[in-house]
Amino acid sequence: MGLFPSPFPGPRRARPPVGSSAVPSGRIRPAALALAATALAVVPLGVAVPGALAQGALAQGTPAQESPCSAVATPVGAVQGSGDLSAMVGRTVTVRGTVVGDHEGPSPALRGFSLQGEPDGDTSTSDGLFVFHGNADTVALGETVQVTGVVSEYHGQTQVSVDDLRHCPTDPVGSANRRSGALSASVLRPTSLRLPVTSAQDLERLEGMLVRLPQRLYVTEHYQLARFGQVVVTSGDRLSQPTSVYRPDDPRRAALQRANDLDRLIVDDGTNVQNPDPIVLGRAGRPLSADNTLRGGDVLRGAVGVLTYTWGGNSASPDAFRLRAEGALGGRAVFAAGNPRPAGPVRVGPADVRVASANVLNYFDSFGAKGCRAGVDGEVVECRGARNAQEFARQAAKTVAELASLDADVVAVLEMENDGYGPGSALQDLVDRLNAAQGAGTWDSIDVDTATGVANAAGTDAIKNAILYRPGKVAPVPQGTWTERTSGVFQRPPVAQSFRTRRGAVLTVVANHFKSKGSCPAAGDTDGDTQDGQGCWNATRVEQAHALEGFVRDTVVPGAQDPDVLILGDLNSYAQEDPVVALREAGYTDLVRASAGSRAYSYVFDGQWGYLDHALASRALRGQVTGAAEVHLNADEPSALDYTTSYRTAEQQLSLYAPDRFRSSDHDPLVIGLRLRHQG
Repeated sequence: MGLFPSPFPGPRRARPPVGSSAVPSGRIRPAALALAATALAVVPLGVAVPGALAQGALAQGTPAQESPCSAVATPVGAVQGSGDLSAMVGRTVTVRGTVVGDHEGPSPALRGFSLQGEPDGDTSTSDGLFVFHGNADTVALGETVQVTGVVSEYHGQTQVSVDDLRHCPTDPVGSANRRSGALSASVLRPTSLRLPVTSAQDLERLEGMLVRLPQRLYVTEHYQLARFGQVVVTSGDRLSQPTSVYRPDDPRRAALQRANDLDRLIVDDGTNVQNPDPIVLGRAGRPLSADNTLRGGDVLRGAVGVLTYTWGGNSASPDAFRLRAEGALGGRAVFAAGNPRPAGPVRVGPADVRVASANVLNYFDSFGAKGCRAGVDGEVVECRGARNAQEFARQAAKTVAELASLDADVVAVLEMENDGYGPGSALQDLVDRLNAAQGAGTWDSIDVDTATGVANAAGTDAIKNAILYRPGKVAPVPQGTWTERTSGVFQRPPVAQSFRTRRGAVLTVVANHFKSKGSCPAAGDTDGDTQDGQGCWNATRVEQAHALEGFVRDTVVPGAQDPDVLILGDLNSYAQEDPVVALREAGYTDLVRASAGSRAYSYVFDGQWGYLDHALASRALRGQVTGAAEVHLNADEPSALDYTTSYRTAEQQLSLYAPDRFRSSDHDPLVIGLRLRHQG
């Protein structure tokens, strides 16, 4: 559904002709570790000190020499200044400080290092900055260096480009290196940073410095984990989608959005490499894999790294504040499980019928740019979902595992390829695979075209709504199939089907997939984004909600001769948005909210969690509901663990994939428990 915007993008700064557009390895080199260890310990007499730090070794009998770092230095804080832009851009300065982040080397390294000077006493200015060093690789974590070069701003980050670099003597451990304008590595301590901040300026004044986040933080976004190796964290559990909590015109909605914007920070793997292998930010300090996930709500404690403001190496990961622990002095970012994977079928009370809804994320068994049609004999369209048979086999295995685990008797499935119902169709493929997994005859599907006598009754979009059921638990009612084809407002018309249970009770299930929020119309259109949190096409979704309510009232209930109706599906609207409110005002009960409250979720976008996937019970049905639950199999899991093979190395195609029920889609399924009464 698109890329999320950067936390604290701030004012965009002009890009100077110098700077780094490249990417780091993100690793601390063994030699650098050795040098940093030397800088943090008293050097015994007679022990050789490797590399540049040998200049500062305290060896008895060495004659006093003039320091190579004796030039008058400008305090780093003066270079940074108190605003977004340095007032010294274009000027040549000399600065000294401790190397607190080492990301040197040619591309794909960041091509530079972070230097932190002695505090200048001004809390409005940062004491750190980035030093652009081209393709050189000469400094080590913990050592003191002197840099002379031109000040610039690159992707919003203040930096000095090296014209001259000198390695400074190391003072005795425990002392401030005041002659060099830096603190020795043993004295330098990370500055504490806590979320939420009061403004982006709280982060600006720490740009380039070594910081520590002492609090318990939570993963609230991992959309860019596979591509850029970055995760967004927040305090106080994951961020709620404001319109899942408050009405769009409620001042508390805008206040929550402002609070969310101040309570998020990217944790970066220290490299701008795209599609890294390994993906280092998994649980317990181990790389991400199918067996070592990183779920939304997982916990980060005591992270240490350099706070930077820059991009992730591509416009898809734009300028933002980032904590880079990899390659930092004492860097640490270790995630722990805070949100375990669900185990076993979800409980929804003493139900005799379980009904589910699942967005299966483009289940297509056809492939290619012109390999699909929008309905039977419809226009040629580009296929979606899996790109080839290998990917489809992987996708199908996950989809079957998810649906089987729901232990449902009826399932509304969304985003099915719209290619009919018989042999060779994607829907029949799914039924066949479910039966292969759970026994012949366990599952069947509603052939909407045959039941209604109308070709393409579920519409002529590339995808359609469909309904699966277990013949051993429920039976379709003859002449009990309907689709909404009169209003003309649906790209994917609702599909309704009445079922009779073994006890003789009747239930009608309506599968829906409303217009999405993306692909906005032209400026000035009534469906444009009004900036009230509901996104684009809200007016159309409201029309769809009213049309759905009228369809059920005027067609479905009279046809079924039973008022027990369950509206299911992806309404592309959060709980407090206009379309859902319209259905509640028509008498339907939001079962997810009634069960889980305002923190319920089935989807994450822009690091904010809410539910687009709904179960709405008619007045007559409400008292027969035994429970409702979103099953958190997908939204919490990184997309890196899905079925795709693109942008994965051969090793990752194995390590990141498992034929299990996790990350089969980007939406969580939901399950409703019912104990139905015979109305007759």
